[in-house]
Amino acid sequence: MAQVPVILSRRFSIAAAKNQLVKAPIQVFGIEGRYATAVYSAASKEKQLDAVENELKQINAMIRKKGGFADFLLNPSLKRTEKKNLLSTSLTGTKVTKFTTNLLTLLAENGRLNKLDGITNAFSTIMSAHRGEIQCEIVTAKPLDKLLQTELETALKAFVKSGQTIKIKTSVDPSIMGGMVVSIGDKYVDMSTSAKIKKYTEIIQTAI
Repeated sequence: MAQVPVILSRRFSIAAAKNQLVKAPIQVFGIEGRYATAVYSAASKEKQLDAVENELKQINAMIRKKGGFADFLLNPSLKRTEKKNLLSTSLTGTKVTKFTTNLLTLLAENGRLNKLDGITNAFSTIMSAHRGEIQCEIVTAKPLDKLLQTELETALKAFVKSGQTIKIKTSVDPSIMGGMVVSIGDKYVDMSTSAKIKKYTEIIQTAI
């Protein structure tokens, strides 16, 4: 079976001189990651990355809405050729890039339109790394007050290199009881109260 990047490269009609894949700045896994990486490689050669990112987000949002067009595309009882033809007709004459068009028709052919959400997320992850953005998530048992959040943001910015920016997302999870869990890039630090209790419980159980 041909690999996804190879199939997409052929679909995008990349000239033989440009057929070498452009390496993505970050590795994303799964079939969604392979599709996203292939699209990134092809689109980057023609400087269409931002356009493709916006198109994928818009089309994915449209497909996620219930009714009409989305229901047709995601209906498992309909033939793949019908879905492909609908997409081709709908996108013909629009300003949608050939990269997005070819991706969608390929997904329709292979019965994988339901993977578009994951592909869009994977492509956004690659684009975030492409822009030098470092993703950081802070999970706390209760919402952070403004002062503490500002102090954390200042401290976390010290971890990024010159030319990089940090994108911080906060969320609340009462189950961690207290403290916080911080994920920054590929680093993960669990400073939650629940983690400490678990650790102490294991030590006590081992000692008994």
